[in-house]
Amino acid sequence: MPEVDHGKEAKEFHLDVPARNRPFFLKGSGALDWGTQNRLSRIFDPATGRTVMLAIDHGYFQGPTTGLERVDVNIVPLLPHCDALMVTRGVLRTMIPPTFARGIVLRASGGPTVLRELSDEEIAVDPDEMCRLGVAALAVQVFVGGPFETKSVHNLTRLVDIGNRLGIPVFAVTAVGKDMARDAKYFRLACRVCAELGAHFVKTYYIPEGFETVTASCPVPIVMAGGKKLPELEALTMAHKAIAEGASGVDMGRNIFQSEVPAAMLQAVRKVVHETMKPRDAFDLYKSLRG
Repeated sequence: MPEVDHGKEAKEFHLDVPARNRPFFLKGSGALDWGTQNRLSRIFDPATGRTVMLAIDHGYFQGPTTGLERVDVNIVPLLPHCDALMVTRGVLRTMIPPTFARGIVLRASGGPTVLRELSDEEIAVDPDEMCRLGVAALAVQVFVGGPFETKSVHNLTRLVDIGNRLGIPVFAVTAVGKDMARDAKYFRLACRVCAELGAHFVKTYYIPEGFETVTASCPVPIVMAGGKKLPELEALTMAHKAIAEGASGVDMGRNIFQSEVPAAMLQAVRKVVHETMKPRDAFDLYKSLRG
C-alpha cells in the first residue's frame, strides 16, 4: 500500500481557474473520440491545421510506377519532409522504417489494375490488420457517378463503421472517370456525399473555377490531390491556390517523386502549405535546394 501523504494540508487546486476544454483544431472533428482526434493530429499539423501528404500508393493498381521502382531508395529519404504517408500495407511492411512516427494513411481498398478499363474495388484490409499496423487513417476510393458508384459508396460506409469502432479516421478519395466533367458542381456533389456518409476528410482535385465552393460546402477537411505531373512552378501554384481557397493540405505523389529533385520539391511544397509562401518564392527555394 502507498504511504499516507503527510505533506502540508493545503493543496493548490487552482479554484480560480475554470476547467479548460480546448476545441479540437480541425474542421468538423470536434465531436470525435480522443483516439480518432489523436490520429488526425498525426496527419494534420496542429500548429497550422494543414498537412503535406506524400502519396506512394500508386502501385496497388499501376505496379512499379516511374519514381516508385525502388521505394527504399527513392522515397524513404523523403520521409522527414512529409506530415503523412499514403501507402499500401505491402510497401509499409517491406520498405517503410517502423521508426517513422508521423501519420500513415493506409490504402484500404483495391481491385482492378490498369489492365481493366473500369474500377470495381472492394475493401481489401481486415480490421485486425488495421489495428496491427497502427495506422493513422484508412483511405478508400469512391467513384461518385461511375458504373460501380453504389458499391464504392458501400465500401466507404462499411469502412467508416469499422473506423469508428476502432478510432481510426477514414479518408475518402474522390475518383473521376475520364468521361466525367471535372467542374465545381461535380466536386461539390462528390465531396459532400463522402462527408455526409461519414468520411473524416476527403481528397479531391483542384479546379480553377469554383474550388472555394467545394471546400466551403464540405463539412470536413479537403486535401488537394496532386494529379498528373506538372512543371514544378505550376504544381506549386496549384497548391498555393488550393490552400488560399480553403484546402487543408495537399496529397501529392507524381509531382513529388517524379520531380527532378524530389526532396527539394517536397520542402518547397511544405513552405507553400504551412507558411503560405508565394509560388514564385517557393520555386526559387526549390531551385536553390536543387542546386
